[in-house]
Amino acid sequence: MFKSKKYYALLLVLLVLVVVLPFVRDRKKYVTNSGVVWTTEYHITYEARADLNDSIQQLLNEIDGSASAFNKKSLVTAINEGRSNVADWLLLTLYGKALEVNLASDGLYDPTVMPLVNAWGFGYKSGQLPSEAVIDSILGYVGMNHTHVEGNKIIKDDARVQFDFSSIAKGLACDEIARMLARNGAINYMVEIGGEVVARGVNDRGEAWRVSVDMPLPDDENGAVHANAVMLRLDSLAVATSGSYRKFKEVDGKKVSHIVNPKTGRSETSSLLSVSIVASDCMSADAWATACMAMGLEKTQAMMEKKSELGVMTISVDDAGNYVVWSNKRFADVVE
Repeated sequence: MFKSKKYYALLLVLLVLVVVLPFVRDRKKYVTNSGVVWTTEYHITYEARADLNDSIQQLLNEIDGSASAFNKKSLVTAINEGRSNVADWLLLTLYGKALEVNLASDGLYDPTVMPLVNAWGFGYKSGQLPSEAVIDSILGYVGMNHTHVEGNKIIKDDARVQFDFSSIAKGLACDEIARMLARNGAINYMVEIGGEVVARGVNDRGEAWRVSVDMPLPDDENGAVHANAVMLRLDSLAVATSGSYRKFKEVDGKKVSHIVNPKTGRSETSSLLSVSIVASDCMSADAWATACMAMGLEKTQAMMEKKSELGVMTISVDDAGNYVVWSNKRFADVVE
């Protein structure tokens, strides 16, 4: 009788383990993956049943092989060099978003600015600053109007046209990684690549994702200096920031910004130090942040007062050297 009771008790324990263990093993947990891509750090945190780092790496490699102008084997490099005109879905997605923002910004966002960026020494080439004659000659083949899409091909009407999608590639990467996480059942995640962020749901404490936007402080001899300008609460939203306060060079005692106006061909210098954009997707936020830096302070504020779907915060400096922070209502709504 004793043995029989012991047998049934053991059987019951085994039965409970068979039923419960799969649920324990299948339980979601928060995972963080981090690393370096495109010379910048990334941090991705998500709630899932498995570590999805392999899928993240696959996406990053795919985007690099498609859209990086610094990758000699990428599709965009082949197009830039005239060896091919065939694009994949990633490159066509970037082109489509670039064209959309190009038209909406009166041409002030333009990925064909690459030859001008190179001429000013901020691309993959460096050298002396360009003369007026060099700038004018390059302007003749800068502009999305020199390109169009036919099926899966990007056609250039001038062989010298070159694309640089680096201003929105990080945004695209954030969006695509977020979609991959969602496909794998994650409803809570934050994807951050070089300061561009997509967030949804809550963190591991059950709280909304909080994202800091830095003040535009220059580097010191020890590296980048960080100070919080505002804290955002994001859910199913993205934020991207563009600025001229760290990426510049000095020529004859004057700062030369990496922001090059595609219409004038000149490096932009203005009181506008940084622009942060909140949007439903990170690629749009990325593109508009770059466009606004080329627009300057007054044009940005005038346009963004009318664009209720985008949140914007500008940080500029006045004549006395004081920081001036401005935002529209859409941006203010997500400030903590």
